Amino acid sequence: MDGVSMGRRDPVRRTGCAFMDDGRIAGAATARYARKKETILAAATAILNRQGVRGMTLADVAAKVGLNTTSVTYYYRKKDDLAAACFMRGLERFEAMVAEAAAQASPAARILKFLDLYLDLNRRVRLGEATPLTSFAEVKALKEPLRGSVVAAFNDLFRRVRAFFDDPSLAHLDKRQRNARAHLLMEQVFWSGTWLRRYDVEDYGRVRDRMGDILLNGLPAGDRAWAPQPLPDPTPQTVEGAPPESIEWRETFLVAATRLINQRGYRGASVEDISAALNVTKGSFYHHHDDKDALVAECFERTFTVTRRSQLDARALDADSWTQLTSTAAGLTAYQLSEHGPLLRASSMGALPDALRGDMADGYARGWQRFAAMISDGIADGSIRAIDPCIAAHMINSMLNAAASLGAWVPGLDRDEAAELFARPLLTGVLK
Repeated sequence: MDGVSMGRRDPVRRTGCAFMDDGRIAGAATARYARKKETILAAATAILNRQGVRGMTLADVAAKVGLNTTSVTYYYRKKDDLAAACFMRGLERFEAMVAEAAAQASPAARILKFLDLYLDLNRRVRLGEATPLTSFAEVKALKEPLRGSVVAAFNDLFRRVRAFFDDPSLAHLDKRQRNARAHLLMEQVFWSGTWLRRYDVEDYGRVRDRMGDILLNGLPAGDRAWAPQPLPDPTPQTVEGAPPESIEWRETFLVAATRLINQRGYRGASVEDISAALNVTKGSFYHHHDDKDALVAECFERTFTVTRRSQLDARALDADSWTQLTSTAAGLTAYQLSEHGPLLRASSMGALPDALRGDMADGYARGWQRFAAMISDGIADGSIRAIDPCIAAHMINSMLNAAASLGAWVPGLDRDEAAELFARPLLTGVLK
């Protein structure tokens, strides 16, 4: 920006630059431009991760880097251009890690190397040695044609990760199974950024080892089989004092809103969009909810209720803890593809107002703690091998979140196949 504006004021000086034999002046201007562009991208990524595509403004980004909005538009003309650049830069960073991991000799080595590279990058971000990692939760909130370009690049990354599983030793896995495992592995890495903050960077080596062990070897002790038991439907059926028709309407409303928010993100799903999906007026929407925040909070509460009911029904089974864990994991995975699914993705929490975000985070934490408790009980009763219950519980939560979009990566998937295709690899090992 500085070099260009200077050239406009002084065409002679600009012409003089063109005649420099070694290109030092032009090179310095290019370097300044590149540094400023990287600074803008880093600032925009941090805001994008926190506020989403709709919530990010060029003015916010300009203020963060000490420029005015007009100066930022020299680098990125529109907000969506900048958001798309953030996503593409994030994909470039992941592509570099995937390419290095792909050079390893075996699927297991590729998976472990990918984890190692990601955790090292996350560590450097935490220490301020690298720019923030990009969250891809709101890619679909971009406008076309930018969205199509970013989605195409993401699909290319997905295919490269799926190639981790291209090996004669995995001839027993068909394309659908490899697709599901690639989606599972990518989401484990993406989602880990939300819970790694609970750990000091000095613990990252241990976290890497425990995650790798779970992905490759699963959870069961000995030769325990994958045999989840069916559980009752965890869909909320009653609301105190409400008539049945009101309960049915509420469920229909929350399911439709959840689907739209999962597709477009918290800020990308407007009240108008949600009302249109239900074929109701905005007035009808506000009759049932004070504002969109209240609706999203209710969608989260419904998600917590479904998860809790499934976990408690599983704990009530007359079975060991491994069977209880597999039963709730399988049941909730299948629920994501049911007529009452999916559950609201945790990524929607990032754009919530601070006052709501804390309560919703606590709700997710309670579900995570119940998974960790079931795993601890399994280690005690001998049905689950000695693993880190906390990390395993985080990974199960990640798998369940990812199951909401499994159909996009495995077209034509039936809900009865979902648990076998997605929950089982995490709990028994992704290479089996």
